[in-house]
Amino acid sequence: MAIGLSHSYSSPSADKNGEDELMKKVSFSPPGKGNEVVNGEEIGFDPSEPPPFKIGDIRAAIPEHCWVKDPWRSCSYVVRDISVALGLVAIALHFNSWILWPVYWFAQGTIFWAIFVLGHDCGHGSFSENPNLNDIVGHILHSSILVPYHGWRISHRTHHQNHGHVENDESWVPLPEKIYKNLDLATKFLRYKVPFPLFAYPLYLWSRSPGKKGSHFNPYSDLFKSSERKLALTSTICWAAMVAFLFCLSIRIGPLLLLKLYGVPYVIFVMWLDFVTYLHHHGHEKKLPWYRGKEWSYLRGGLTTVDRDYGWFNKIHHDIGTHVIHHLFPQIPHYHLEEATRAAKPIMGMYYREPKKSGPVPYHLLQNLVRSINEDHFVSDSGEIVYYQKDSPLY
Repeated sequence: MAIGLSHSYSSPSADKNGEDELMKKVSFSPPGKGNEVVNGEEIGFDPSEPPPFKIGDIRAAIPEHCWVKDPWRSCSYVVRDISVALGLVAIALHFNSWILWPVYWFAQGTIFWAIFVLGHDCGHGSFSENPNLNDIVGHILHSSILVPYHGWRISHRTHHQNHGHVENDESWVPLPEKIYKNLDLATKFLRYKVPFPLFAYPLYLWSRSPGKKGSHFNPYSDLFKSSERKLALTSTICWAAMVAFLFCLSIRIGPLLLLKLYGVPYVIFVMWLDFVTYLHHHGHEKKLPWYRGKEWSYLRGGLTTVDRDYGWFNKIHHDIGTHVIHHLFPQIPHYHLEEATRAAKPIMGMYYREPKKSGPVPYHLLQNLVRSINEDHFVSDSGEIVYYQKDSPLY
């Protein structure tokens, strides 16, 4: 799929449609121009064009009850996930069989990921209308899987407020070419070779992405305002308390058993987190734009997120794959996201990309992951609408 370099123009009014003015801002033209329709999407459609609707139009299409946060229903999911996690521990200890341990590791790691998603809802305030309940439940859930609740909540808020912005986005943000070219080979290898990127999350918590400074654990990090330092410190203390608990537990039951019960599932959880969050913003069949400057808006950035179908896992991890509406309206509880999406699709039209249907296990998404990591390496240092480019020598 060819990608053409943009050119400079002396007369911005040379084209009556204003395309020349647009191209002065575009570092690379969107791929796949034409009239062919593939998987219901017109190839000639340019997703970087400003949409003909406003975010208020999408908001108005979503039924009012989709915005209602039911704390009892939210808590029922917490009880469900914690009960499953404890039940899996009891089963693993009862049988203590090397035949069953791998099954336990995958199942428990998946439940850890589901628990993270519920804590994520607390961070957005979509768990309940009560901020204290959100923070208490969020701290319990996230600390239990070694995530600093407020530290992550604040950086994730930054991600949502700046989604699709090259410089200001926070999660899986593309690297400008200048920063990318200055990375050492080991960093490039670990960031762009499967499966290494699937283990990135703990490193991100400690030091963020290349080109960004700060730590989710340090109250004086660039991530936090002065008014947020006590919140970040509280979450770091809760995280440290969980680490101390695990250390004492390892003395009590032995480090090997703790590794089997908690350590390996934690690694599976990290892989789930990196796998899902990466694919929410990368790996679509047609390259999607990233923005800078005046071309960026909250709506245009949110429309470049991608819904995914995870088969049997959709309900297990609380429909987090229904991601476009979540990004535009993170206040909507997860149990209303599917209905809200159905209501909003007629408004979004081709700006909404229907996810490919999955079988029971979403094996098809591995292809999207591998292809994207092999091809999506950096974006141009200039231009207000940019697309990922590939560092061919790396492969």
